[in-house]
Amino acid sequence: MGKYFEDFEVGQETLTAGRTITEADIVNFAGITGDWNEIHTNKELAERGPFGQRIAHGALIFSISTGLSVRLGLTYDTIIAFYGLDRLRFVKPTFIGDTILVRTEVKEKTERDQSSGIITTLNEVINQRNEVVVSYIAKSLIKRRA
Repeated sequence: MGKYFEDFEVGQETLTAGRTITEADIVNFAGITGDWNEIHTNKELAERGPFGQRIAHGALIFSISTGLSVRLGLTYDTIIAFYGLDRLRFVKPTFIGDTILVRTEVKEKTERDQSSGIITTLNEVINQRNEVVVSYIAKSLIKRRA
């Protein structure tokens, strides 16, 4: 069972498991979204570009980060909704073969009503070099204890 609104504490930090980004991830994401931008899918063009190689879609890395966070189980059966997203930044590129994980810190708790509250977290996606590649503030609507 996940944590209820009351169980979260401001300052609480968590760290997810890691996940390595593959070429298949990029191709599948391009296929699902229709974003075939060549910086992601054309090896020759990307090698001549500013990063020297293909990069993962920023939206792909953000999406994977949400999945890594869910795997922690902190909101299993207690989340009502993903309530919002603020200040999403793609700070550094993520390359094929990079391994990412997510560091999360609870920044704020806001009571909403008798049955729910909003948990605000700072989420930083970090690569194997301990560099932040994506940063965002997430808000989750969480059940309160009965």
